[in-house]
Order: sequence, then structure tokens, then C-alpha cells
Amino acid sequence: MSHATPVPALPHDPPGGRRAALVWGVGVCVYLVAVIFRTSLGVAGLDAADRFGINASALSTFSILQLLVYAGMQIPVGLMVDRLGTKKVLTLGVVLFTVGQLGFALSPSYGMALASRALLGCGDAMTFISVLRLGTRWFPARRGPLIAQVAGLFGVVGNLVSTIVIARTLDGLGWTVTFAGSSLAGVVVLVLLVLFLKDHPEGYEPEPVRHAGAAFVRRQIARSWREPGTRLGMWVHFTTQFPAMVFLLLWGLPFLVEEQGLARGTAGDMLTLTVLANMVFGMTYGQIIARHHGARVPLALGTVAATAAVWAATLAHPGDHAPMWLLATLCVVLGACGPASMIGFDFARPANPPERQGTASGIVNMGGFTASITTLLAVGLLLDATGDDYRIAFSSVFALQALGVTQILRLRARTARLERERLVASRVETVHVPAA
Repeated sequence: MSHATPVPALPHDPPGGRRAALVWGVGVCVYLVAVIFRTSLGVAGLDAADRFGINASALSTFSILQLLVYAGMQIPVGLMVDRLGTKKVLTLGVVLFTVGQLGFALSPSYGMALASRALLGCGDAMTFISVLRLGTRWFPARRGPLIAQVAGLFGVVGNLVSTIVIARTLDGLGWTVTFAGSSLAGVVVLVLLVLFLKDHPEGYEPEPVRHAGAAFVRRQIARSWREPGTRLGMWVHFTTQFPAMVFLLLWGLPFLVEEQGLARGTAGDMLTLTVLANMVFGMTYGQIIARHHGARVPLALGTVAATAAVWAATLAHPGDHAPMWLLATLCVVLGACGPASMIGFDFARPANPPERQGTASGIVNMGGFTASITTLLAVGLLLDATGDDYRIAFSSVFALQALGVTQILRLRARTARLERERLVASRVETVHVPAA
């Protein structure tokens, strides 16, 4: 096994410590609330259909629109973070997703509810990139992989809250009280954000960057995109994230209930198993990458291979239903997809200077959500075209995985070479300090 040297501390690395943990903790709490709001519709689909009198196609539009807004906002948000700083962007994001959640609670019509989810998606889009940027400003570079995985772990906790708490509250208190009450969490994190969050530690201010309007924006995007590490990160995110996203966000429950014959409660437990597995894989992957930087590509490709193998075994299983052990294995393996997608940011981070971190992260984050939107649409269209044949519809997953793996294999060698060159250069700068 290759034991690559972990990322070293650079001359201007922030020290980390308790203060960093506190500030960064406020940021991840904002992300946690954003994920609760984002995924709350996943357990309220039937209630939404009854409340607004809509069919399945109209219901799926909620999720697709939300992801479209999220994906489309990634590069603009990255540019905003680089230009305005983390605190301003997170503050705007909290206001938007809180108003969106409250509007969803009070919407009297489908159109207003759709607009509220779009607003929520816009605010949600501002959170994760900001939290990643906050981590790079407050913690040493060698902590980057673990910080990214822990941030993703908070997103998993938010998913669990939706699955368990929001679902039960809907049954007991109803639509308006549940969604309006949950929006108060946005107010709480807004107060914490205003009081405690800072963009960077004292003495670690980033170098001032000139912003020349549209020309600056084009340069930021072009320079980030030209880096093989940015593109490799995007394709890793593209290839690894979407199977679990599609399964958890929309099509997993119908597949388990309608195709596999599980009771609704049992199917819900299987989705919870995916979320719990995500937590375990997240911590494991973060520790492995922090110690062995060379494990990034093998982990990503291994996750894709395992996902494809178990997915194929489930779809190809003879008989009407796959056995429970195989469905449980599928749900556990899908739990590795989210942590594997975080590896994409570990390629973009060392490839870009601090003033481009937000832009590069936005490009990476677009990957998985673009794949998710494509697959959500493809599965729906194929289900309609084949009379709800899930085996054919879910086979669309393999096409996107093949595309992504091809791009990863194409970019990995060049990315590794450039990383080695930059690591040597940073060591030379650290050792050979010019005399005062």
C-alpha cells in the first residue's frame, strides 16, 4: 500500500485549537439546520401531495427545482465567498433558507410552495462551501480531509433529524406547526452566527485581492477550472454522490415499497440504515485520508465499484423481490457515497490558492448535484416509459458512473504530479527562509 506523506503545515497555516473549534462549530450548526430544511420534504411527500392536491410528477418537481437552484448557485456562491467572506455569505444563506422554510409552512398554493422551496434551495446552496472555507481559514491544511468529513457528518445528522423528528412531528402536530416551528432553528443559528462567527483568526488575514468586476469573475472561474485537481475533484464528486442522493431524496422509498414489497415502516428503517452507515464511513474515510493522502483515488474508485456491484446484484436478482440481506447491504454501501464525495474537495483544496478556494469548491460541489438532477429526471422518465420497471430505470446509474470513472482515470496522474511538485516547492520555501 502507498503511504503518501500527509499534507504538511505551511508557513502561514492557522493553528486550530479550541477557538477554531468553536467558530467552526457555529458554521456546521448552520449547515446542519440547512440540511434539516433541505431533506424535510423527503418525509412529507404524501402530506404535500394531499395539501396541494398534486400528482407524483408535480411532487417530484419540488426536489428537482431545489437541486437545480442548489447546483446553479454553486459557482456564484464560491465567488461570493472568495469576495465577501464566510460570515456575510452564511448570514444571507440563513435568512433565505429560514424564510423559505417558513413560507413553505404557510403556503396556500402549490405555486407559492414551489417558490418557497426554490428560496430555501438558494439559501442552502450558500452553506456547505462557506463551511469548507471556514475550515481552511481556522485549521491547519493537514486537518482538511477530516474537517470536510466531519462537516459532511453534520449533514448526515440533519438527515436523521428529518427522518425521525420531522416525520413524527408531522403525524402529531400537522403541517403548519411542524414546518413553521422548525424554521425557528434558523433564527437560533442566525443569532449564533452574528455573535460568534469570524472569517479567520487574528493575524491570519488573507492577502487582499483586487476585484475587477466581470473580468475578475471570469479569471477566478477559468483559473480554478484549469487546475486538474479542481476537475478531478468535480468528477469524483459527480461519480460518488448521486446514487445515495437519488435513493434518499426521492426514489428509494418507492423502490423498496412498490418494487421490493416492503412495508412503509420497514422501508423507512432501511433509509435510516443508509444514513447511519454514512456516519460510520464518514469518520473512517476522514481518518484514512488524513493519514494516507494517496488513498483518495482508491477509496473513491472502490466506493464506485462497490456501489455498482451491489446495485447490479439487487436489480439482477431473480424472482420478484431481492432478499432482505441484499437490500440491507445495498443501503449500507450507499452510505459510503456521501463520504466518498467529500474526497473531491481534497483534490481541489491543494490545487488552488486561498483566494480561489470558494470558487474551486463551488465547481466541485456542482458535480454530484448535476449527476443527481440528471438521474432523478432519467429515473422518472424511464419509469413512465416502461410502466414502472425499476430495473430498467435504475440502470441509468451505471451510465453516469462509467462517465465519471473515465474522467477520474484520465485526470488522476496529472493531478498527483502537480501535487508532488507543489509539496516540494512548499518545503523549500519553509526551509530556505530569506534572511531579514
